[in-house]
Amino acid sequence: KQVDAFSRKDWYDIKAPNAFQIRNVGKTLVTRSSGMRVATEYLKGRVVEANLADLNKDEDQNYRKIKLQMMDISGKNCLCNFYGMDMTTDKIRSLVKKWQTTIECTVDVTTTDGYKLRMSCIAFTKKRANQLRKTTYAQTAQIKQIRKKMTDIMTKEASTVDLKDLVRKFIPNSIGTQIEQACQCIYPLKDVYIRKVKTLKAPKFDITKLMEVHGNATETSAPAPAADEGTKVDRPTEA
Repeated sequence: KQVDAFSRKDWYDIKAPNAFQIRNVGKTLVTRSSGMRVATEYLKGRVVEANLADLNKDEDQNYRKIKLQMMDISGKNCLCNFYGMDMTTDKIRSLVKKWQTTIECTVDVTTTDGYKLRMSCIAFTKKRANQLRKTTYAQTAQIKQIRKKMTDIMTKEASTVDLKDLVRKFIPNSIGTQIEQACQCIYPLKDVYIRKVKTLKAPKFDITKLMEVHGNATETSAPAPAADEGTKVDRPTEA
């Protein structure tokens, strides 16, 4: 008689770092420990992808995809750390248009806690104030200057903080805004985003650092917002 494969499996909760509002990402399956086979060893290193809109309860951030890697197992919880970031294909397609220049830049940076990341930035030229010409093409020399500014800002922002603080900069796209303001004097830019982040090399695993990132790992999620119950209205007493 064939045994159901799922009867030998256990469910584990996936926990996101405390940089995100919603800590419960989802669940994952693994075959129970038996003999020399330890279930937790098969969970470590798994990479899951979640949408930032779900992690932060903000639909405006639905174009960002966050990758989390399971680093350690605590009871039935898989503690994850930031592993990478990407943009949805439809968002990038919606930004690319005719009559403008697309400028991309990729740089390798190392955070203060030893993570080596590859960051890619994307930007688009826009019309100057009172411009009548239809096209907004930047010259090659201007593109080179803008790329240099992008490289400098991304390197400065990433190499002076640890991974935990860098993730907090990615969420509101503060680096993209900074690049847009810095390049205003070279050529006006719009839609400046950190398009992709990839972990190239991580330092030796440290459980205390992971616990710092997670704070209280046992909490299920951020406290639920109070229900909108409206204001209480005094009613005239009935005669």
